[in-house]
Amino acid sequence: MTPILEPEAEGQQIASELVPATNIVGDDAQDTLLLNKMSEAAQRYIASFSWCDAVLGSYFGGGMGGILAVFFIHIRPSREDVDPWIWVITGDLPPAFIPIADCKSPASAYRSYMRGMTKWVELARKGEAATPNQGVPPVKLPATPEWAENINQKLYAMTLTVKYCFEGDGNKESTTLQ
Repeated sequence: MTPILEPEAEGQQIASELVPATNIVGDDAQDTLLLNKMSEAAQRYIASFSWCDAVLGSYFGGGMGGILAVFFIHIRPSREDVDPWIWVITGDLPPAFIPIADCKSPASAYRSYMRGMTKWVELARKGEAATPNQGVPPVKLPATPEWAENINQKLYAMTLTVKYCFEGDGNKESTTLQ
């Protein structure tokens, strides 16, 4: 039986299997530059929340420069109810964070994000706003049919171009877009 770890220890264990953001190397110089910019954007995004007192470290979980990337970020929370490790997805779609309690790998964070954004598209097509309780990340876009189609096209493109970066973690769960 696997012991249950506290969030800090669990985060350190996950981070030990990832690449520190300061050591990101992409497929070429341009990819590396884009991934570094995405890392900086992910850190700024998470630091913008009042419950994040400071960013302590960042780790690259996978992705493609300028398109989509998953980062695992270590923070000093300003509240006791916030875990010190958080997944952040950033790129050519609205950024989002996913708590460590919900995902234990970059691949599961990617799939969770894609499912959440797909649900956002479903609701926005009807003009309905989504909530995190519905499994949807907070999206700072109007929930309109026009935005839904724009995001849906990007989600489809992400599935074709980025999904392979997150395959092979033993979980064959697929992301289906509508």
